[in-house]
Amino acid sequence: MIRTVATKPYDDQKPGTSGLRKKVPEFQQANYVENFVQSIFDALQGFEGKTLILGGDGRYYNREVAQKVIAIAAANGFGKVMVGQGGILSTPAASNVIRKYKAFGGIILSASHNPGGPHEDFGIKYNAENGGPAPEKLTDAIFACTKAIKEYKIADIAPIDLDTIGTVKAGGMTVEVIDSVADYAELMEALFDFDALRKLFKSGFRMRFDAMHAVTGPYAKEILEHRLGAAAGTCRNFKPLPDFGGHHPDPNLVHAKHLYDEMMGPDAPDFGAASDGDGDRNLIIGKGIFVTPSDSVAMLAANARLAPGYKDGLKGIARSMPTSGAADRVAEKLGIGIYETPTGWKFFGNLLDAGMATICGEESAGTGSNHVREKDGLWAVLLWLSILAARGESALQIVTEHWATYGRNYYSRHDYEGVDSDRANALVDELRAKLASLPGTTVRGLKIVNADDFSYHDPVDGSISEKQGIRILFEGNSRVVLRLSGTGTSGATLRVYIERYEADKAKHGIDTQVALADLIAAADDIAGIKRHTGRNKPSVIT
Repeated sequence: MIRTVATKPYDDQKPGTSGLRKKVPEFQQANYVENFVQSIFDALQGFEGKTLILGGDGRYYNREVAQKVIAIAAANGFGKVMVGQGGILSTPAASNVIRKYKAFGGIILSASHNPGGPHEDFGIKYNAENGGPAPEKLTDAIFACTKAIKEYKIADIAPIDLDTIGTVKAGGMTVEVIDSVADYAELMEALFDFDALRKLFKSGFRMRFDAMHAVTGPYAKEILEHRLGAAAGTCRNFKPLPDFGGHHPDPNLVHAKHLYDEMMGPDAPDFGAASDGDGDRNLIIGKGIFVTPSDSVAMLAANARLAPGYKDGLKGIARSMPTSGAADRVAEKLGIGIYETPTGWKFFGNLLDAGMATICGEESAGTGSNHVREKDGLWAVLLWLSILAARGESALQIVTEHWATYGRNYYSRHDYEGVDSDRANALVDELRAKLASLPGTTVRGLKIVNADDFSYHDPVDGSISEKQGIRILFEGNSRVVLRLSGTGTSGATLRVYIERYEADKAKHGIDTQVALADLIAAADDIAGIKRHTGRNKPSVIT
């Protein structure tokens, strides 16, 4: 039986860069989930009888929302829902399943790297038929539907057993519970030389992978330990928990400090890595060396041909605007295109679909390729392992040699989290107002050559995305970028990106924060960060 339920709009359901993210109690409001899911379907056309993919990162409220999505999909005319076992699919795995089975699209239940639990974060996002996040045109249409919704349709069906693999009928629709890991593992085996990686581990190579009690645990356990033969215990915190064990599942040097400390210790393994809540971000730490996400993108691109899936070379490299220019120098040497996009993986989709880019990356620990349409944490780890195996060198050697060849981009991101939204917006508005007056001026001995608010003109579809981050460019290829993040759920997060290029390898051993000290001070002078935020230091430095 299908019921049509009267409802009223909520005024706060505007999707951000990665869908709708709010605290769990907000999603638990009457009809809140139902309104948003119905609005997704109202904004779509032509899905009758088609397949919808469904999965999430296993965080608190995942199972309850999965049941609601299935019932609403049945009432709206989908022919089939394929859902990950336990309601779980990592974000890259969901993208792969959408593409492999030629589904109409997918709904991913995740708030990525944000904390989970009864009073923490939850999220819902829609991915299109290419496996990538919904483009802005579609998210705008979804938001418009949320503001006008008057009713939703839902099928009265019994709860689906999400833990048993198999197929059942529900409200005239087929529901297939699939192995969450199998399709993804098969894809990785097609891209990488698993025999070579098995030999690497047989040689005594030691690795530590921290899944942070998040979704990547089952994937890493299956691939690294079971298929590649890494020692038992290589994967830590591999059981997904609704609250991520009470920890923040963000693979950075603050929330994964224990891994960093181990990798810098006297008995460090050869290689360390971590992934986040929904499996799309990565942390790479070699023995005695942390690899910044920006450097990792460049180094993976420079060596990708060593993996079978990329032996024919790259079509191009794409990076988000705040990501360092390290990848630009690799693209120049390889003679391929380099594309600078706004933050948000959806902006890479057109370039990947058009065959213009092969590897993409963001400074926020997201790296991926044209194998799916999402960033992919475990893929990045496997490509790093493939490079280590093929070159027979340590991560420290590879990083040092890369800097010697291309120069080093000293780079850091300073996050001011939970800033009062009005104060954060006042900072940005004040800075925008004086951009035109900055070029030609000098701050802390640094001459400003240009200042703008980044605007992206998509080379594939011609769309324009404005106000994507304020850039202040100095002589000598140094810069400061400021933008407000769209991934939090309370207050505002001000992100400040600081970068200096150094070609002289004799100067490559300086501590990053020391190398960037004058730029950090200049950023505060120019933007009034302390004055506006009331903070004397960032919440997180990465």
